[in-house]
Amino acid sequence: MKTLFDSTTINGLPLANRFIRAATMDFAADERGGVTERMIAAYGEAARSQVGLIVTGWVYVLPDGQGLPAMCGIHDDSLLDGFRKLTDKVHAEGGKVVLQIGYGGPQSPYESGPDVYSPSAVPDLGTGRTGKAMTEADIARLTAGFATAAGRAKAAGFDGVEIHAAHGFLLSQFLSPYYNRRSDGYGGPAENRARLLLEVYEAIRRQTGPDFVILAKVNCDDFVDGGMSFADSLYTCRLLAEKGIDGLEISGGLSAFREKCTVRRDITSPDQEAYFAKYAARIANEVTAPVILVGGLRSPEVMKRLLQDTKIAYFSLCRPLIAEPRLLERWRSGDRSGARCVSCNKCLTPAGIRCAMYGEA
Repeated sequence: MKTLFDSTTINGLPLANRFIRAATMDFAADERGGVTERMIAAYGEAARSQVGLIVTGWVYVLPDGQGLPAMCGIHDDSLLDGFRKLTDKVHAEGGKVVLQIGYGGPQSPYESGPDVYSPSAVPDLGTGRTGKAMTEADIARLTAGFATAAGRAKAAGFDGVEIHAAHGFLLSQFLSPYYNRRSDGYGGPAENRARLLLEVYEAIRRQTGPDFVILAKVNCDDFVDGGMSFADSLYTCRLLAEKGIDGLEISGGLSAFREKCTVRRDITSPDQEAYFAKYAARIANEVTAPVILVGGLRSPEVMKRLLQDTKIAYFSLCRPLIAEPRLLERWRSGDRSGARCVSCNKCLTPAGIRCAMYGEA
């Protein structure tokens, strides 16, 4: 019988259990986009939480791709020393860590000006910003930027990368009929709208080799009129699995619409948890790649049931680990009461990440 604390592997990478620390913005980089001592200490603490795998906060791959203030970049070799210190700390604490890489696009409030990349120069539903419709040369530059960034991640000691293709950021917008109104090979039917993501994956694989872990974070549905549907998501996940992706983290919604996104508030009962589970379960039933569920996971009994009743293989959470860094230790010891996190979202601030209710003053 499968258990939440099974030892498993993803593309040869040994994981101590089925828990993944979900990506959460750090808001702690220096003015160059470099790693700081505060970040190194925070990821060391995450490794001590005994989570099977850590996914870092989103890191930008091109100099013009910074999506949020105090955000890390991996667009230049000069930034690698800081990342090496981070991975050394995580590994010294017995952890495994992958770097989440992405490009923001018009949804990102920090990016400004007409040259921010977008699929079709459609105003963003949240920010109202209209970016530059990408040329084929822009697409080639972006794809190369992802590949080079992944190569740097490997050189810095990361155990893998996760491609951020969810929540309405650039790669997610390419998947969306609302934002992607192109008439070339990157627009129109779902196959074309998925082309950029597939090309990014393939370029990363060529850059890093067959034994490097590559994950992708993908929406199950945009939950907006005209956005990416579940049928589109399932089709895209099938294509990625056929190409050899090592894992699919299933999320949903656009960051501009929090009531339908992955960081929903006020989760107070088990029936409110795991709000993308039905979608992730259907995807897991139809793809060969391991499926990771994220979104509102608070109770081990909910995750245990999903592990037994579906083909979902891993469970990704972060806010509960911010509120209770030793949560997994408690669950492993036999205390299976739910996480004390109240889903107030006050931990996610530009001043840094800390629990407003239980953190130190």
